[in-house]
Amino acid sequence: MRLTNVAQMELPQGELHSLRLRMDEGRGEDLPVSFDQRRHVEAGERPGSWMAIAFRVRGADRDALAAAWMQVVRRHGALNTVFDRTGSGRLVLERRPVTGSVWRRHPVPEGTRSRDALRRILDADCTPLSRPSHLLALLVPDDGEDDPRPVAVIGSDHAHVDMWSLLILTRDLLSASEGMLDAEPAASFAEHSALLEQAPSAPAEITARWHRVLDDGAGAMPRFPLDLGDLDELKDEVVVVRDVMDAAEFADFEERAAEHGVRPTALALSVLTALTRSMADAPLRAVFPVHSRNESRWHDSTGWFITNSVIECIDDDPVSCASAVRDALTLGSHPLAPILAPYGGMPEAPGMFAISWLDTRRLPAVQDDLSIQYVSAVTRTDGVMIWFIVNGSGMHLRCRYPDTPQARASVGAWLDGVVLGMRATAGAAAQPSGQPV
Repeated sequence: MRLTNVAQMELPQGELHSLRLRMDEGRGEDLPVSFDQRRHVEAGERPGSWMAIAFRVRGADRDALAAAWMQVVRRHGALNTVFDRTGSGRLVLERRPVTGSVWRRHPVPEGTRSRDALRRILDADCTPLSRPSHLLALLVPDDGEDDPRPVAVIGSDHAHVDMWSLLILTRDLLSASEGMLDAEPAASFAEHSALLEQAPSAPAEITARWHRVLDDGAGAMPRFPLDLGDLDELKDEVVVVRDVMDAAEFADFEERAAEHGVRPTALALSVLTALTRSMADAPLRAVFPVHSRNESRWHDSTGWFITNSVIECIDDDPVSCASAVRDALTLGSHPLAPILAPYGGMPEAPGMFAISWLDTRRLPAVQDDLSIQYVSAVTRTDGVMIWFIVNGSGMHLRCRYPDTPQARASVGAWLDGVVLGMRATAGAAAQPSGQPV
């Protein structure tokens, strides 16, 4: 599995189709809107708000694939919902059952990459207010491509899925194709949102810690500590994908972590903390996404089960960093809306810095030979986001940052230090840096 974006994904040339679903047009039941859904959808209708997963399938029988996908959609409540606005402009989430489907063929003009054609479809159909805001695409490779297996792509506006959800949908589509999908509906994300709304307020000390973190950042979430240049407006993104360690090297890294009595996440953060201190003379402070699938019933559910916390690592000792991870998990385990209300919601600012850690070995299991790619949209940005991805082949990272001369220099140097520091900690040899695109 690799994390990439649509401008870099590996997609053969071929015949491109997408399955457009029809939804009930009647006014549906109102459902609760989560804090992160509201923040995402209130940003408005726009391209590039989606996420997707691409994987190989055995055959190109579109009718069979459509029938299987309809089973999957009916199983997952989040895929039967749409966002809308009332006459007064209030944002609502409605239940809208899917009633049918139709395949569309999308010509790929000569000289055009199939991934660029796919991008146009996802940008047009997987927006916050689309009905529905998800789709299934199928790319049948041209004769002569190295791998003749078709590529299925499941895309959705982020308001309805997270990365874990995409893997669940992949697994369920493959199971439905083989007549083995569980007929029982999966637990509903709307129920999860309702439970969160009813949760007790955060303890006073948690609210105080959040406010202290934000006040330390001049009323905003943490920013990248090195020069990013002029960020008065959003910039085109630079995307870097780097292989950090292979499987054997990461096994050594895990062993080093065990020697310290910590998980690999904490050891990695210790490397980042030492690097940030040496380059910026500052502690490591970053937005730190955490998941809220805190009960087993949510493990097979589709929805946005990710919320934001903040990680603060002052000391680069791995044990201290492990404590910082526990603190971040605690900060992210309470409803954020009332905590952040005095700041008008999550207070983002140009230069916001986020670190995400995803060990795909802990996610729902699927076949090993699917050539899975997690695919993000091409967008404009004024912040720095780094994802660390661990899987059976080792560790790689993906970083997105604004395309300015200063950011290319400072973030590029910081990423070089990250890779070298991680490999040195694992006892691995240095390797050349990757190139941004």
